[in-house]
Amino acid sequence: MTTEQITGAQALVRALENVGVDTVFGIPGGAILPAYDPIFDSRKLRHILVRHEQGAGHAAQGYAMATGKVGVCMATSGPGATNLVTAISDAYMDSVPIVAITGQVASSLIGTDGFQEADIAGITMPITKHNFLVTKAEDIARTIAEAFHIAGTGRPGPVLVDIAKDALQATVGFTWPVQLQLPGYRPVTRPHSKQVREAARLIVEADRPVLYVGGGVLKAGASAELKVLAELTGAPVVTTLMAKGALPDSHPLQMGMPGMHGAVGAVGALQRSDLLVALGARFDDRVTGKLDGFAPHAKVVHADIDPAEISKNRHADVPIVGDAREVIADLIVAIQNEHAAGHTGDYEEWWRQLNAWRDTYPLGYDTPSDGSLSPQYVIERIGKLAGPDAYYVAGVGQHQMWAAQFIKYERPGAFLNSGGAGTMGYAVPAAMGAKVGAPGTQVWAIDGDGCFQMTNQELATCAIEGIPVKVAVINNGNLGMVRQWQTLFYDGRYSNTNLHAAKRIPDFVKLAEAYGCVGLRCDRAEDVDAVIAKAMEINDAPVVIDFVVHQDAMVWPMVAAGTTNDDIKIARDMAPDWENGD
Repeated sequence: MTTEQITGAQALVRALENVGVDTVFGIPGGAILPAYDPIFDSRKLRHILVRHEQGAGHAAQGYAMATGKVGVCMATSGPGATNLVTAISDAYMDSVPIVAITGQVASSLIGTDGFQEADIAGITMPITKHNFLVTKAEDIARTIAEAFHIAGTGRPGPVLVDIAKDALQATVGFTWPVQLQLPGYRPVTRPHSKQVREAARLIVEADRPVLYVGGGVLKAGASAELKVLAELTGAPVVTTLMAKGALPDSHPLQMGMPGMHGAVGAVGALQRSDLLVALGARFDDRVTGKLDGFAPHAKVVHADIDPAEISKNRHADVPIVGDAREVIADLIVAIQNEHAAGHTGDYEEWWRQLNAWRDTYPLGYDTPSDGSLSPQYVIERIGKLAGPDAYYVAGVGQHQMWAAQFIKYERPGAFLNSGGAGTMGYAVPAAMGAKVGAPGTQVWAIDGDGCFQMTNQELATCAIEGIPVKVAVINNGNLGMVRQWQTLFYDGRYSNTNLHAAKRIPDFVKLAEAYGCVGLRCDRAEDVDAVIAKAMEINDAPVVIDFVVHQDAMVWPMVAAGTTNDDIKIARDMAPDWENGD
């Protein structure tokens, strides 16, 4: 092993190259500037100059989700670092592996309120899996290696590396590989066999089991194993917002998405079950509704790689700590052993009820009586025409729920969205990152006109860098989900939700063209397919379509906050007949 004398900044770039990084999203500034000089010379790193650090963070997320690798973003100290906070928080909530590298003021200035100083390590402590403050050049390479190891193993998540400017400027002896110093970091991946056997016994003894599948199954790459488990048991499967595509939507055992805007059949399956087998799910409030009324008669098998999630919200009768792929693989064997011993589940009556709910209460929507464009129809047609191989990246709000409901996901990882944090502005930069990670695949951002105006400056990045994403702006002229709540719970008092789209401020077509993109507009149902087809033919520039839709379309079904899932509404004054399914 030879030692080479280089600067800390060069050591940073070498370490990034050696851990396999090929793309960095970022913006230079004073404290991080020393790192940008060796980036200029790197033949392995592509640096993409974003227009806002939040865009860098979301792009790193999109890249990570499309590639399975750790995404990387970079910013300077102070406001550059704090602009990353929203994306870091988003990655933390949704277990997305990113490493955020920030410059820090010189170590002699730390704590003095120096120019552009912010305690970014302290600020992000609650929203990172781990973070580092590096003040010595000799620690840079090892810290980078440790950061990537932590971000990408166990339960994935964001790691921040804050590096003092003088550490980047100092000379250091560089060697690789480095020895990690993480004595307390030991993620458990192998489940306990006794717990797995007990889970298998409960499954075959249950009358109304449900496989409650969360995003951890996708993170573990366990979709193939999930399909085997589902077909082996014959139990119904519900896939959360973050697990769309873990089991194909077309699969006969798939009951759909549960939760606040889930399918009636999926919500009913959870509520009437006698056994929940939660795999990589965290019993989020958007799934459970009022917690004490959630699945009141069900025992719970809870498998998760993060022991902190077990029994956090709902007591687990059988807790299993382990990687979802390994848990499911062992569970398959244990159930096969139960079957060999003559123990099999009988779910015929359960499926009779499930099918009644599924047939009686399918997802649907009304066409506006005034002839205006239905947003659900637009999103449904994008899914049909772009097909199952595309990536769909949603912002947050009504359009996010419609994208979850009306696009059919047949493969894992096809749907990217901000689930836990619910970050407006996620879609455009995340789609940009996904397209960089999967350049040969079509990437559609399904965005709302409110979300789009938060981060649409990254269209300039896309145009300049040759990243031809397609953006469908579902333009209802309002902050749609907030307007829906104002309609339902505030007597139609629309306080500060009107975005004044009728005045075309901004004109999204002109805005797209100003950013070097192709701008299109559609406001008639008969034109939707042709406009989508035209967008799909353009592959040398980003495309933005302004879909002008009805302002009063609502997301149904809906479980109002603070109520139980039994109170689900399928329209404003309509609730399902749980007992008869009709």
